[in-house]
Amino acid sequence: MHRKQLTGFLVFWLALMLATPLMAEPEQQATGKKLSAEQPEEDAASKPRVPTFEIEGDLAGELSVISTRYEDTFAAIGNRDSLGYLELVKANPGVDPWLPGEGTRITVPRHYVLPDVKREGIVINLAEYRLYYFTGDGVQVYPVGVGTEDNPSPLTDAEVTMPLESPAWYPPASIRAEYEASGDYLPRMIPPGPNNPLGSHALMLSEKGYLIHGTNKLFGVGMQVSHGCFRMYNEDISRFVYQVSKGTPVRVIREPVKIGLKGNEVWMEVHRPEEEYTEQDRAKLWRAVSSAVEEFRNEMPGVEVQRMAIELAVDQADGLPRMIGERVTRVANESAESQQKTSDGDDGREQRLWF
Repeated sequence: MHRKQLTGFLVFWLALMLATPLMAEPEQQATGKKLSAEQPEEDAASKPRVPTFEIEGDLAGELSVISTRYEDTFAAIGNRDSLGYLELVKANPGVDPWLPGEGTRITVPRHYVLPDVKREGIVINLAEYRLYYFTGDGVQVYPVGVGTEDNPSPLTDAEVTMPLESPAWYPPASIRAEYEASGDYLPRMIPPGPNNPLGSHALMLSEKGYLIHGTNKLFGVGMQVSHGCFRMYNEDISRFVYQVSKGTPVRVIREPVKIGLKGNEVWMEVHRPEEEYTEQDRAKLWRAVSSAVEEFRNEMPGVEVQRMAIELAVDQADGLPRMIGERVTRVANESAESQQKTSDGDDGREQRLWF
């Protein structure tokens, strides 16, 4: 009798232990090996693949040109050089992204007008599918995949709560239901490995249910592809997790039009949302540009802008920074002379070319 009671207790205890992960599952998004905050400097695998650019005013980076090999595609170049698929497509109109051909010269879009936010920690701009990481030496820029229109990434102020190696994924009920509706089965937990959508590493965020993570797919970084999380190439996230500490701020914004100063030069960067550029997208960007220029004028008096340059930026909407004007500096006596002529009745010509 005692043996049966003991056996029953052991079975109950074992069942309770096995059931605990399932009961806790809705509260989890991922688990894995927590990384040490320290990494040997000589470990090349921990060094970022992207350069750290010096910040010059509101700009950073520079454009460059490379020649393709016969077997290259934009997806392969992006994966190799840490560039997003769409940013390569938009920066190289007229080039076949799947068969650019041997010796084709393509633009590498690593010139940026920085987002108009506090330059601290991680800033993700959904409109350009890029992640900015501000360091004491400058800024690193990575391509990221973001949420689709049906499953958008959140606009949020969050922070990193934990870096993970070899994460296991616990799909939320909504995603499992989505798979079930399409006739597929998705388990409650997907272990680390080649079939895990979180890839090799992840950063857990305080925004519940969202991560910055790797991927098991070679295509999709730098596009709208996810259920709201932020995808990086495994080669990037496996290094990035060693740079980012717990508590690092993460700000997610949507800023398709960016304007900034480099010295007295005024630069603008405009991003269309997709590879195709519809009239609806164009009209929406014109409104965004008009608002951004007006706001910039109010903040920076004495700025001249060229309408033709702005029209070109909107017409292309290719994400490449363009100089659209300059900030005019006048010495005190010139300003006084101009004001005197105006007060005497002479026509004082407008110095700013308003958009």
